[in-house]
Amino acid sequence: MEMQQVRYFLALAKHLNFTRAAEAANVSQPALTRAIQQLEAELGGQLFHRERHRSHLSELGRMMLPYFESIQAQAEAVKLTAKSAKKLDDTTLKIGAMCTIGPAIVSDLMVAFQMKQPGVSLQLLEGEATGLMDALAEGKIDLALFGAPELLDVRFHGLPLFQERFVVALPQGHRLAQRNVVKVSDLNGEPYVNRAKCEYYDYATREFTELGVKCRQVFSSESDDWVQGMIKAGMGFGFFPEFSVTDPALVTRRLVEPEFVRTITLVSVRGRPHSAAVGAFVQEARRFDWPKTELEPFDAADVVGADVWKEAG
Repeated sequence: MEMQQVRYFLALAKHLNFTRAAEAANVSQPALTRAIQQLEAELGGQLFHRERHRSHLSELGRMMLPYFESIQAQAEAVKLTAKSAKKLDDTTLKIGAMCTIGPAIVSDLMVAFQMKQPGVSLQLLEGEATGLMDALAEGKIDLALFGAPELLDVRFHGLPLFQERFVVALPQGHRLAQRNVVKVSDLNGEPYVNRAKCEYYDYATREFTELGVKCRQVFSSESDDWVQGMIKAGMGFGFFPEFSVTDPALVTRRLVEPEFVRTITLVSVRGRPHSAAVGAFVQEARRFDWPKTELEPFDAADVVGADVWKEAG
């Protein structure tokens, strides 16, 4: 079976007329007829029932149609990929990022990629997990930076980039700022400044509730700048991934018992042919020196902070 036979079959299946199909395929009618006959001989049956002015698909032809359409689509995808691989000029790469993954985390990667691929323009879309996954599946974005507690569904492939722990962000002088680490139980009754659309909010709330810990939400905003500003002003504590705290005036303490850790993943659609720009970005992400957590491994002695820890017994 040859690709031109597939192309001629699809042209005839569309027009159901040998003359018009030959014109659409830019081939002579005898050549198209011979190709169809050869294809029928290979498949062992008629693909079309010939009539004087109009033909129609046989039962075998109807069965073969979706397979030939798939072959044609795959061939076009291969050509497109090969063509785009030759050149990375005048290309726009659309990347989605969860709103809690701030520019401080990925800006160096973006700069490194753009320096190597100056012909590629980067476009960033911020959003929530569900919206980003829908946009990725629909082809509205090429890649997504993802960091939610839920596992990816089977439509997607994820490349883990780095991990980060969650911390408690506190104003200077807060009583918990004197400790080396903060237990979840220490936060019971504390005023809480909420980062709206935090992908870990529901998950963390369930964990807190199981421990009988309830915090008083006193402020909420989608803007990290507002949230961090209110914490710094003394309104309450915040719950942040460690690399997302950008205000140096804030005190951050590791949250333990339980501890919350997220993995930042670069997500693509499984099995989808991707452009050369997508491939180049993925390779740059693999090579990139991602940040390492600056927090020391957890030691039970750290829980009491400035207090003296004594072994039981």
